[in-house]
Amino acid sequence: MNYILFDGPVRNQLLPFTYTRPVADIRVGILTIREKWEQYLKTTTTTVTEDYLSDKYPMVEMEENIMLNASYLPNPELIELIIGLEKNQAIFKDEDVIAFFTTEAEEDIDFDKFEAIEFDNDILQIEHTWDIFSKNGEAIQQDFDLLTNDRTSQPIPSSNNVIAPENIFIEEGAKLEFTTLNASSGPIYIGKNAEIMEGSIIRGPLALCDNATIKLGAKIYGPTTIGPFSKVGGEVNNSVLFGYSNKGHDGFLGNSVLGEWCNLGADTNNSNLKNNYAEVRLWDYDTERFARTGLQFCGLMMGDHSKCGINTMFNTGTVVGVNANIFGSGFPRNFVPSYSWGGASGFSTYLTKKAFEVAEVVMSRRNIEFTLQDKAILEHVFEITKKYRKD
Repeated sequence: MNYILFDGPVRNQLLPFTYTRPVADIRVGILTIREKWEQYLKTTTTTVTEDYLSDKYPMVEMEENIMLNASYLPNPELIELIIGLEKNQAIFKDEDVIAFFTTEAEEDIDFDKFEAIEFDNDILQIEHTWDIFSKNGEAIQQDFDLLTNDRTSQPIPSSNNVIAPENIFIEEGAKLEFTTLNASSGPIYIGKNAEIMEGSIIRGPLALCDNATIKLGAKIYGPTTIGPFSKVGGEVNNSVLFGYSNKGHDGFLGNSVLGEWCNLGADTNNSNLKNNYAEVRLWDYDTERFARTGLQFCGLMMGDHSKCGINTMFNTGTVVGVNANIFGSGFPRNFVPSYSWGGASGFSTYLTKKAFEVAEVVMSRRNIEFTLQDKAILEHVFEITKKYRKD
């Protein structure tokens, strides 16, 4: 069977992260949503997404296909239903479609003509940006169970101080010595060739993905994901870094999400709790206003390729778009549009020529090419976010 992941109606609620990727390529837990589906289905998937992303994330359609709503995280019960889907059948959760069977000839889908199969079990769905960190603990546990089933961890080196070693899994090539690992409150997963440097104190749930690094003396707690090739130091609580991003030095990051190719300067701090303990409101690209999150703790949402200088301070519930460059004293505003250059004293437009020069250098350091596809996507993002910039 051919499986195709589609963005679904929540795509705009997941900006700025979906400016540069389909919903399926958001990382939550250990794996991206796409990787989860492919692990369960034991096959590759393609994507229906925005036109400007389709060159990099193409769709492959065959005579018979099953369409999958990428905002849902798969579980064994759902997979069993999906594998059994037949023509003119669809799986719903309340009124939301999770999956449906379609043929190449079908252009317009009328769900009134489908046999509706209701999925009654619990399931994780990523509907808002803050779901990425607030549901990360459950997602880490699900991925941990999936990836470690019937497998044996590499041995934990004897120099480490360990609590609940049965909840720790170490992949081949990982390095860790003289650390404290407490997995009593959730699993700790250490990916291939990842490293935890000496003196670090870790309380699970933690997903340290392949080739990622936790630097000397770091303190990490609350369900946290450090994506592939990312580097993290200082204090981190309940945050997700998609991959290739760095918070390499001291400073606090809490209840936050960083996309790819982000960098936080030394001693950058974010607030995750308002002084009056009130509910946090967060910029919503869908409504173009600040939306209620229902959360008391909510920190920083930063899109791909954005960076900040040393000693940057982010207020509670700050959203930073794609390719922003933030520096200077004081708190920048709670919504920093894509391609903004500046800080609390004001912003100008960060021109694509300069931004792309930086992206090319940063990516080449990891032996990854800044392709024409990448450039075209980021140019499109520059154009569609002009309305948020004042100059």
